[in-house]
Amino acid sequence: MTALSNEPNTNNININNTNIHAGTTVNADVAGTSRISASVAQLHAAVYGQAVGDALGVPYEFEPRDSFACTGMTGHGSHNQPAGTWSDDTAMMLATLDSLSDHNGQVDTADMLAKYRAWITRGEYTPDGTVFDVGGTTSRALASGRGGTRERDNGNGSLMRILPLAFTDCSDDDIRRASAVTHAHEISTEACVRFVRVARLLIEHGRGCSDAELCRAAGLPADLRSRSRDDIPSSGFVLDTLQAAMWCLLTTDSYRDCVLTAVNLGSDTDTTAAVAGGLAGLAYGDGENPWEREMRNTALLESLIAKAVDGLPALHARA
Repeated sequence: MTALSNEPNTNNININNTNIHAGTTVNADVAGTSRISASVAQLHAAVYGQAVGDALGVPYEFEPRDSFACTGMTGHGSHNQPAGTWSDDTAMMLATLDSLSDHNGQVDTADMLAKYRAWITRGEYTPDGTVFDVGGTTSRALASGRGGTRERDNGNGSLMRILPLAFTDCSDDDIRRASAVTHAHEISTEACVRFVRVARLLIEHGRGCSDAELCRAAGLPADLRSRSRDDIPSSGFVLDTLQAAMWCLLTTDSYRDCVLTAVNLGSDTDTTAAVAGGLAGLAYGDGENPWEREMRNTALLESLIAKAVDGLPALHARA
């Protein structure tokens, strides 16, 4: 996540041929929630997909594009963490998954807030109890119990944790409520709705989805694949992160290439790669992630996945 000093400017963003200003509702024109059926292998691929992407990006966060070349898992760098360390992106995603598991796949915002506070105060859901790289909007929301509603509160701090909702039957309004625990502005809440819709398409169809279907679900231009790398910003603004993650998914043909492409965009490297990695895990499936064994504290990841098998009804039919 990008630090407070780099909070995004939301004054003029053009997505899907619509000029999006702060204060404008961003709606994705796709069908609403349908019955979700997912496999444990898909959840495993998504969780590890995000965690690995996050860990790949951690050493390079804030580095300018083309000032480095990420080719694999390494450590230290921007946050001086050992190789295989995930950041707030994955810690909060795991807390979200844990909350959903505790509530039969339903959004309980009070419980989510409590679990996020357990992360930020006690280091739960981290590899070793260390908390680092906390975004300003998230920090304020967890302290006050109120999600940010200002124009400048549209960082990617809710997008990065929302993936587990794709494995539930939660409605769009439920997704918005989950986002609003920390990021309550409509741009952030709608970005989360879009992202979950994309993830659900990948759960159902894998990479068999057409680019047009995926872009439509994301509310992004149908020609996104053809956009130049120079036209893909990788800041901490939530719509930049969504677009960059989708661009990485559409312009590559493997999990490995997707997350490396995301990291090498520079700037908010860990979150861009975390969001792209979660989608790529779903697109390419379990067993396609070359760095799973290089992650720290995989026991925690495995325990939360196992807990979800019992806690998420969507996993029961195909478990």
